[in-house]
Amino acid sequence: MYRFSNTVIGFLNLFTLLASIPVIGAGLYMARSSTTCESFLQTPLLIVGFVILIISLAGFIGACFHVAWALWVYLVVMLLLIGSLMGLTIFGFVVTSSGAGGMDVGRIYKEYRLDNYSPWLRKRIEDPHYWMSVRSCILGSKTCGKIALWTPVDYLTKDMSPIQSGCCKPPTSCNYAVATTFAQEADCYRWNNAPTVLCYDCESCKAGVLEDVRRDWHKLSVLNIVMVIVLIGIYSIGCCAFRNTKRAETDYPYGHNRMSKARPRWDFHW
Repeated sequence: MYRFSNTVIGFLNLFTLLASIPVIGAGLYMARSSTTCESFLQTPLLIVGFVILIISLAGFIGACFHVAWALWVYLVVMLLLIGSLMGLTIFGFVVTSSGAGGMDVGRIYKEYRLDNYSPWLRKRIEDPHYWMSVRSCILGSKTCGKIALWTPVDYLTKDMSPIQSGCCKPPTSCNYAVATTFAQEADCYRWNNAPTVLCYDCESCKAGVLEDVRRDWHKLSVLNIVMVIVLIGIYSIGCCAFRNTKRAETDYPYGHNRMSKARPRWDFHW
């Protein structure tokens, strides 16, 4: 049991060390790609991959070769990682607490309004530079092409994703059948039948993107909670391994074995 925690930490970090290689490879592959959607993920993937690589390498060396300073670095970075994940999870729940869409009578799909989301998300999505990147991503994904041939019956009987509802059609409240004397919402005038225009500049489109972000962020937050629990368990085992390594350095500072340390020295005086 004396070195059990060191062995467990060694195996765990060998596994995470190997797991970091495909993560870094995916980030480098996306860095070479010219598509906007993939470029969104390249930086986070590279950061996560290299952080996992460094932590795992330090933990593996420290646990298997009884290097106290490597285990110390491992524990410090692991503690920072746990704190960062907890902060990110709390922040995610706060900024995505508001949102969701409303369902019109006679429709299965929901429609989304930008005002329903948190100010932080709205400020982010309304930035022109950022929105142009997101717009290009949606256009390149051909999301709207999947409903381009829908009939009026399909719009009454089929569901849509938030992006399809917000970006691929005008709001349901818009009236294009007859000339109206009353003002309609601004998105009704932004709509255009051209495949490259549609409602990509509508507020409903930005709201649909935020709804997708909100749903994904909730899933990520749940995953973060699981990861924090696992990391706390690994961190606890790492603390035991660090104590074992420090104890070994104290007991055998020059690498002598236990028998040589325990052998008595006999001095004879004649």
